[in-house]
Amino acid sequence: MIEYLRDLVSKSKPDNKYGSYTLQFVDDFTYTDPVDGSVASKQGVRFVFSDGSRILFRLSGTAAAGATVRIYIEQFKPDVSKHDMNAQIALKPLIDRALSVSKLKDFTGREKPTVIT
Repeated sequence: MIEYLRDLVSKSKPDNKYGSYTLQFVDDFTYTDPVDGSVASKQGVRFVFSDGSRILFRLSGTAAAGATVRIYIEQFKPDVSKHDMNAQIALKPLIDRALSVSKLKDFTGREKPTVIT
């Protein structure tokens, strides 16, 4: 699945539409340690949309096979009345987009996550 997403990095262009979201950029991000300056590449595939929403796919674990797929979904809601909403409800459009773009169910056979935090 991660290789599939990395292939999307090379094919995606700014302003591509993902449902109602407009892509600002997509990358396989690199992390630079602020203390020792070491660089770790291929840390996850990140989709950033023009409204600031982000979807990040990362593998957790030391091996590519059998690793845990982590999906981080973030969206800024300026409307203070929505800040206490259940995250699953507030982020549902982005969650649906993440599941669709990643083809997670096709790759893993899972219908739902084993952990939600």
